Amino acid sequence: MTAASPSIPAEIAELLAFYASAGVDDALEDAPINRFAEPAARPAVRGPGERNPAERAAAAPRREDSRPAPEQAPARAETPNPPAPPSGIDASSVPDAPTRMPATAAVPDEAQALLARQLAASAATLDELRQHMAAFDGCNLKFTAKNLVFADGNPNADLMLVGEAPGRDEDLEGLPFVGRSGRLLDRMLAAIGLDRSSAYIANIIPWRPPGNRTPTPHETEICRPFIERQIELVNPKVLVNLGGPSAKTLLNTTEGILRLRGNWRVHTTASGTAIPAMPTLHPAYLLRTPAHKKLAWRDFLEVKAKLRGLA
Repeated sequence: MTAASPSIPAEIAELLAFYASAGVDDALEDAPINRFAEPAARPAVRGPGERNPAERAAAAPRREDSRPAPEQAPARAETPNPPAPPSGIDASSVPDAPTRMPATAAVPDEAQALLARQLAASAATLDELRQHMAAFDGCNLKFTAKNLVFADGNPNADLMLVGEAPGRDEDLEGLPFVGRSGRLLDRMLAAIGLDRSSAYIANIIPWRPPGNRTPTPHETEICRPFIERQIELVNPKVLVNLGGPSAKTLLNTTEGILRLRGNWRVHTTASGTAIPAMPTLHPAYLLRTPAHKKLAWRDFLEVKAKLRGLA
């Protein structure tokens, strides 16, 4: 096949001559293949006498299914009976098989918050409230603190100040604001002619959080009834919220303290008494940011004027 016949074009003759010289002497496929096209699925090649899967399934012997029919299946899986304990072991010491969880779970600490509300409402005096708080075990902070930090100052004063939580010094002494923040607070009170004998001081949280960490929302919510009842029993003419957490908790707001401070708000007790409240910067914040002491000074001048007007 070295020369093209009249019935074979010259290009094909040359291609065939090339294949012959390269040793290609057999065609693998009858039709040309496009190597760039997606390969088509080929039917499986069966040997002589081999049947396809459908034929094999039809010819296979039927087996009895050991599983229950769908309508016979139990509505839910039952907990199997536990095996008997080995001899010599008390059956009561063997833990029960796990039970199904209820469809809904209670909010964590809700029962303790309810108990705190009941105890706070039942306290007719500050002494009773303190006893209820000392006996209350519903807040985890009690078990890491050394002392209950209830209050300091004069419960008959016209001014009440409320912070967030005690620190290390307060936990050791059992009194609020006795560390560096407390000494600064004393100077702030002295600047408007007051001291601890003419003011009453407490915290939202009466137990020190470990490492002075921020109290969790659950801890704050559990302790909230106690401080609200404490304010109601003291019934001050003016309330000062020291710091953002105190203001947000007692004034039911989400605004930051820099926006809140310097503006009179109202704290309403459970009995419906409206107490003027002044949010201001916490002494601990002022120790870190001395430039803002002038803002707190303005707030305390407002408090002084309000007390004078209510006298």
